[in-house]
Amino acid sequence: MTPYLRAPAEIYRRSFEIIRSEADFSRLEPDCFDIAARIIHACGMPDIMDDLRVSADFAQTARAAIAKGRPVLVDAEMVRHGIIRPTCPVICTLNMPDTARLAISRGTTRSAAAVELWRPHLEGAVAVIGNAPTALYALLDLIDQGAPKPAAIIGLPVGFVGAAESKAELHADPRGIAYLTLLGRRGGSAMAAAAVNALTRGTE
Repeated sequence: MTPYLRAPAEIYRRSFEIIRSEADFSRLEPDCFDIAARIIHACGMPDIMDDLRVSADFAQTARAAIAKGRPVLVDAEMVRHGIIRPTCPVICTLNMPDTARLAISRGTTRSAAAVELWRPHLEGAVAVIGNAPTALYALLDLIDQGAPKPAAIIGLPVGFVGAAESKAELHADPRGIAYLTLLGRRGGSAMAAAAVNALTRGTE
């Protein structure tokens, strides 16, 4: 057996040391470095920095919303469960009784229907999409229809159908909202939860 590092704290410290040595954070605002590092830590790919897009006001705006106790709205239970010791309400409407009925009546996915149920909580919230491209499209459509705007959007849906396109739409027109996204097909619940954890805990 090859010798391997066992001490949890040292593994954690060494992981972020390697990330900071391999990733180029120069395009980001300094208050976003920890966020990017957490996302890289979640996926093991420093090269995502080439596709990471973060508005200049994202970190400050999202952290302020969380500090005020505004909810974090998530599209998947995997995102909710990945948030470590949340400091504000975390709401996932995917499995609410009305979600499936709404999806059927509208001919859309449960993920998109679940976003409609965010409406009462949207104003000033942090909206987090870590799974479904249809959820990100639904959120942008809801805003275009005049729904209250969240303070910030973390748009990290993953997949081969709609993921790249929905994130490109957010990046091209964030509707005046602070945002973070990863262009292309990559994304996922682990990255989305990591971004929220960075907002609340940094890399400590």
